[in-house]
Amino acid sequence: MADILVTGGAGFIGSWVVDRYIQEGFSVAVVDNLSTGSRENLNSQASFYEVDITSGEELEKVFVKEKPRYVNHHAAQINLRYSVENPLFDASVNILGSLNVFEMSIRFGVERVIFASTGGAIYGEVSTLPATEDLLPAPLSPYGVSKYAVEKYLEYYKAVQGLDYVALRYGNVYGPRQNPEGEAGVIAIFSSRFLQGKPCIIFGDGMKTRDYVYVEDVARANMLALSAPSGVYNIGTGKETSVLALLNLLEKISGKEVHRSFSEERKGEINRIALSFEKARTVLHWSPEIPLEEGMRRTLNWFAEKLL
Repeated sequence: MADILVTGGAGFIGSWVVDRYIQEGFSVAVVDNLSTGSRENLNSQASFYEVDITSGEELEKVFVKEKPRYVNHHAAQINLRYSVENPLFDASVNILGSLNVFEMSIRFGVERVIFASTGGAIYGEVSTLPATEDLLPAPLSPYGVSKYAVEKYLEYYKAVQGLDYVALRYGNVYGPRQNPEGEAGVIAIFSSRFLQGKPCIIFGDGMKTRDYVYVEDVARANMLALSAPSGVYNIGTGKETSVLALLNLLEKISGKEVHRSFSEERKGEINRIALSFEKARTVLHWSPEIPLEEGMRRTLNWFAEKLL
């Protein structure tokens, strides 16, 4: 039996969350189909089930065996651009898969679900930044739509079924273990390409901004979410950083020139976003601690070791 069941616990963010829970003394079970997660990310102290959340039958077996007190739900179709190409698949995983997790949580008496939502894609184009949680979401991609739909389902499950929850709306999470191939992690992609001597590809003019938050800070938010008041929280830094600014920072950290290549803009992507963390600071008692330059340095060093 496990204190916490983490779906997607072999993935980039999920594995950091698992590590933090175990570090804090919780027993953890991991569910992951390894489509984007990796066995090498798995914490050896966690029990592991290679299960897809879209399979209710297989998921039920895990709940029967582990009877978790908490569920931390990170398993997802995580690629925003792929959601634009294939919204049906995105919905099948992110909406229907999530409903499987929540239905099991109710049946097996889970005390609280922590849901990994998105702040980067849920708000759409915002006129005033940083975005706050009281803004009405207006997502421009199926990925953002599916994450918002799941938040609304959680509202229903709490109101009607009594399932407690916290939804964490992440900014653009980055750091060690991020997959530069399968995920929309521009810092991971740039770090990997730079270290291999390949040009960093910029889509559009490079002026699009995102709110980059370090994965260790995100894992800490998931720890605090176990006992915080239920609701929705932005997990970001409140700061906009453009793609070109990222490349300039990469040059500063490495002391070398970064080769750049421009390509056409991609559909479904917003122009600017930054997330207010004021609610997280006052209610969750969370604030970002790792500055972007330090986080990028750690990430670059990790990729350098991995590519050796």
